[in-house]
Amino acid sequence: MLKPKVIVICGPTASGKTALSIELAKQINGEIVSCDSMQIYKEMDIGTAKPTIEEMQGIKHYMIDIISPEERYSVADYKKDAKKAIKEIIAKGKAPIVVGGTGLYVDSLIYEIEYPNIEFDENYRKELEHRAEKEGLESLYEEAKRIDPEAIQKISQNDKKRIMRILEIYHITGKNKTQQEIESRKKEVEFDYKVYALSWDREKLYDRINKRVDIMLQQGLIEEVKEIHKKYNKFPTAMQGLGYKEVVEYLEEKCTKEEMIEKIKMETRRYAKRQLTWFRKNKQTIWIDGQEKIQNNIKIILEG
Repeated sequence: MLKPKVIVICGPTASGKTALSIELAKQINGEIVSCDSMQIYKEMDIGTAKPTIEEMQGIKHYMIDIISPEERYSVADYKKDAKKAIKEIIAKGKAPIVVGGTGLYVDSLIYEIEYPNIEFDENYRKELEHRAEKEGLESLYEEAKRIDPEAIQKISQNDKKRIMRILEIYHITGKNKTQQEIESRKKEVEFDYKVYALSWDREKLYDRINKRVDIMLQQGLIEEVKEIHKKYNKFPTAMQGLGYKEVVEYLEEKCTKEEMIEKIKMETRRYAKRQLTWFRKNKQTIWIDGQEKIQNNIKIILEG
């Protein structure tokens, strides 16, 4: 039996995924399922480069603005909700287009990875938080590296949330995250995913990233963070996200504004590099040139 076709457009941050996917959706009667671990949060618009209503051009988007910044949301949650959205689009007779740069989210769909819903140990989490403060995050990073050298390659040394996740999974299950994923890929994939990724000349991509950060700050990123802090009377967990944690450090007077801006740019460039490494390991990915005209890339996707 033929499986329903689902187009996936992935690639690094600032590579032009949004513009390409919206134009493609207009041409093939498609709807878009976001595959971004930050755009799921309500109120976090500027720092996540969420497409505006104008940019969406009437194309329905799923998996954007679905939870509050203080809620927990796992990869298993994403997979369940994204598949529900894909089925809804297919039922309407439209074409599903999955778009985003969160590699873990992409893999959960295209490889049908089953992530067990793990009940986390709050006491152990508090212990890790205490150790991060006392010993420094580097100590937790080194421990996570010993437990799961493969998973640690894909994350930054400053990514507290994901470092702790590796340690928590091992603490609860006795298996590391990589083992869990290998064991969970045994289910047959439900859809026929056609995966495309946007490639860029590195210097040009980095230039786009730097400009995007400047635009975010002009649009009011600092004010956005202040508003969230005011509403929740704290900085929710989602504020650990790239671009947000640096603003939080600035507001807590841990760095100057200039240092904050430079740090966001540097960390975003590093993130883009890790995204490219991640998507290159997916053997089924078809690479298209981000510097090409959108219509030419649409032609390649439609011919594929």
